[in-house]
Amino acid sequence: MKKAAPPSILVAAMLLAVGATAEAQQPTKIRRIGFLAAGAALSSSTRIEAFRQGLRELGYVEGKDIVIEYRSAAGKLDQVPRNAVELVRLKVDVFVTAGPTDTRAAKEATSTIPIVMAQDSDPVGNGFVASLARPGGNITGLSRLAPELSGKQLEILKETVPRLSRVVVLGNLTEPGNAQSLREVELAAKTYGVKLQYLDIPALQDIESAFQGARKGRADAVLMLTSPVLTYRKQIADLAVTSRLPAIYDRQEFVDAGGLMSYGASFADMDRRAATYVDKILKGAKPADLPVEQPKKFEFIINLKAAKQIGLTIPPNVLVRADRVIR
Repeated sequence: MKKAAPPSILVAAMLLAVGATAEAQQPTKIRRIGFLAAGAALSSSTRIEAFRQGLRELGYVEGKDIVIEYRSAAGKLDQVPRNAVELVRLKVDVFVTAGPTDTRAAKEATSTIPIVMAQDSDPVGNGFVASLARPGGNITGLSRLAPELSGKQLEILKETVPRLSRVVVLGNLTEPGNAQSLREVELAAKTYGVKLQYLDIPALQDIESAFQGARKGRADAVLMLTSPVLTYRKQIADLAVTSRLPAIYDRQEFVDAGGLMSYGASFADMDRRAATYVDKILKGAKPADLPVEQPKKFEFIINLKAAKQIGLTIPPNVLVRADRVIR
């Protein structure tokens, strides 16, 4: 006949069982991600969805183990720093920034919360990281090689408009990375024998006067750099068309809004890849140890509807290289 276990052993076993059950029922800690964007939320919806897709591919479920706090400035740049401070107060576990303006605001708001750049024109030149291989500090993410691609954009314009001799460059030199981009365009202009005219568009009210200046200067085409007014893509694209000026942009949203063509790194692909950085950081990695990655996917998009509106025939050798053609 078996001996009954001493009461003390039975009590201990019961406590262990209760403890194990309680541990199994312990809710997963929900991690909070702050997504900071200077542009309008609606115009960023494609990018946001790409980021969310990246998180889903890594097994995250919104509302179950992560919550994303979105803060958009809707193009009002003075609102970006306030949004960054608000996310710090919410004690987000990690920031994701949509562009250089957002990264700078997040950097000024915190030196401890990890910051993931979904895209940046020039992370080293903008002072966000010490180097691409060893970022240092609390910032890492992806670079879109904006300065290097600006020269390629001028090359595409030259091939599209064979008699190209004068190009107006529109942008804002206070925008991080634009000074470097303009230097690359100037180098390319010397190669192709093209004269440049730079016109600043720091605010919405400057857009129309910039295009008027382009027409007065007898420009043959327009090359658009980054500017705080980029959220007004439809207005910019329409002005280029009504001015009958071929224009090239750095992102597909302009072409979707009626612009002629765009060439640059795929923002959606970089937003999706930004989720990988968030995953590594939430699992304990430090931004200082995560190298900044460069684009893997580039897109050249042409809008034939816009070409027809301005009376431009896209050469076959240019058309065949397009990743997407809007007819």
